[in-house]
Amino acid sequence: MEFDYTEEQRALQDTLQRFISRDYDFDKRKTVLRSEAGFSADAWKQYAELGLLALPLPEDLGGLGGTAVDVMVVMEQFGRGLLMEPYLSSVVLGAGLLRDSASDAQKRKLLPEIAQGNIKVALACYEAAGRFDPAHVGCSAVAKNGGWQLSGRKSVVLDAPSADYFLVSARSGGKESDRDGVSLFLVPRQTQGLTVTGYATQTGARAADLSLEDLTLGADALIGKAGEAMPGILWAVDRGIAALCAEAVGVMDALNKATLEYLKTRKQFGVAIGTFQALKHRMADMLMAAEQSRSMAIIAAVQADSRNPRERSRAIAAAKAYIGQAGRLVGQQAVQLHGGMGVVDEYIVSHYFKRLTMIDITFGDVDYHLGRFSDTLLTA
Repeated sequence: MEFDYTEEQRALQDTLQRFISRDYDFDKRKTVLRSEAGFSADAWKQYAELGLLALPLPEDLGGLGGTAVDVMVVMEQFGRGLLMEPYLSSVVLGAGLLRDSASDAQKRKLLPEIAQGNIKVALACYEAAGRFDPAHVGCSAVAKNGGWQLSGRKSVVLDAPSADYFLVSARSGGKESDRDGVSLFLVPRQTQGLTVTGYATQTGARAADLSLEDLTLGADALIGKAGEAMPGILWAVDRGIAALCAEAVGVMDALNKATLEYLKTRKQFGVAIGTFQALKHRMADMLMAAEQSRSMAIIAAVQADSRNPRERSRAIAAAKAYIGQAGRLVGQQAVQLHGGMGVVDEYIVSHYFKRLTMIDITFGDVDYHLGRFSDTLLTA
């Protein structure tokens, strides 16, 4: 199978590469990490101007009608530059879920604002007891006085500290682990009864735990039909996983490039260590892992827009499991080949490795997705 980016996708790729080299180098990223928000508001405005925030949204609502492959182009460059902005959480997950599940009135209100960079949305669909399973929902939603009352907790909501709205899954029927009976609600940040406890993750990005204490919402806060939100949530998460796979490919490519450059310049016994046969073999293993990961990420991106949940789930799970394993190999080898320099905070290699580690455990680690993949085979 041959795969290549279109002219428009290559132009987008070149634009992002220029932006990273000019405006978002490693020193700039360290400044962003130390900021209170944990991302650059100026960069977010530039993403809006470049059309990145509008990329996967419908054209009639201010978007560009892009596909998951278009998002792959963006996320791969996010990986290369280790960009910190909440693109995955707000655009891929939040806006994508609204695009697929919200009413026309909700879309008209929110999607153009997201495309213009005026608001951010975070998806709160995971709970501590459910670990990686978004269908494990203990947060309750009770119909009351023509609206809804929500109570419960949500864990590790990506980029929640900067979000203006939350898409919260809550159970309006069924048992705690049932896929049926889960509803989705749009919760403004200032809603009384909502507590956002923010913190920094290992890579410096921000996340938060949400506490909902008898939070009252109007009937218009419901996204889609009551009790039928889980298929849309799972589809949104699959798109998020495909985007993470693309980001991991970008990280691995950048890590391989940095490692190869180091092997060419670091000398022992009067010669570059890159001439040692054993190190050549290890570098070749890293390059093969990155290329195979790219193939898996392409399959994931192509399948992410599929309306067949079984085929989509199988492809996404396979890609996430393989890329998790490959990312660990590339990251560990890069650190070892750099020696002591591979773990210092002042050098970008350690930050690449940390990001690959975080990608592996976001939305399910290798073991979780191997199990998910095997389940799709059993039910085929």
